[in-house]
Amino acid sequence: MAEREDLELPRGIALAWGVAANPQRGPKREMSVEQIVEAAVQIADAEGLGAVSMAAVASRLGYTPMSLYRYVTAKDDLILLMQEEATGLPSEEARTAGDWRETLTALYREQVTLYLQHPWVLEVPISGSPVTPNSAAWMDAGLAALDGTALTHDERLSVLLLVTGASRWTGLVLAGYARRQRSSGEAPDDITLHEDALYRALVTEDAYPHLRAAIDAGVFLDESDPFMFGLERSLDGVQAYMDRVADGRRPERVPWMGLDDADIAPDKRYREARKAVREAEKALRAARRVERQVAREARERAATAARRAE
Repeated sequence: MAEREDLELPRGIALAWGVAANPQRGPKREMSVEQIVEAAVQIADAEGLGAVSMAAVASRLGYTPMSLYRYVTAKDDLILLMQEEATGLPSEEARTAGDWRETLTALYREQVTLYLQHPWVLEVPISGSPVTPNSAAWMDAGLAALDGTALTHDERLSVLLLVTGASRWTGLVLAGYARRQRSSGEAPDDITLHEDALYRALVTEDAYPHLRAAIDAGVFLDESDPFMFGLERSLDGVQAYMDRVADGRRPERVPWMGLDDADIAPDKRYREARKAVREAEKALRAARRVERQVAREARERAATAARRAE
């Protein structure tokens, strides 16, 4: 496919790549896009993404909000640049960790660490792939790990999406627990014990037999890493797929599911049908709760009758 010579870059992406036009003459004091982004990242690290505004950044730098617009013309552009700054570049240690599997695992761990250092990045809405230098470097590192394997380019990208998705989910969960620890002052072990106690008190065998069995087995007290277990098993699957390809048994790719529902979401009759389904599912759940309650009461009556008969 030919590259488009007339492609107009969005302002934020142009700033990230360093190809944006210089701002008009600014205030007397020196200021730069880098300073603005650094100040915004500091605010987000300390107070969360919601605390970032042009006014807050300007105040931190000692300028008026209007002076910032000479450099960054929209808040969305600022957030893109903040994400780029927080993401940084993959380390050389991660890029050269070993074979494809070891390298992808090292990149995964490094991404999770970045999410814990800058948890607000997880709050940035996903509206597409961020076409920025640092994001491109992470993608390149992941694809480089798979270079030389039997996977096609689209298969390599799919594996990369698997790993980055796993790191994002892990970061989301761990950042949430870290936030709770900071706000409550609880130790990690105390949180674990409290959650286990809640599950044991509320989850019954008759209502949730499989979950209760897992609770009794101590799954919520287990100290192993469930996220790493999932990643390792996923990479096992990638290796098994590579072995199949090496044997000449490459299966057909499943077509992308796309966003078909998004096309019809505004349709009134479709929304009403979806609402009816949700209400029916809610009624079914309520009926099952009643069924379980009645079953418990019946068993209690039967047990009482049996004791009296003795």
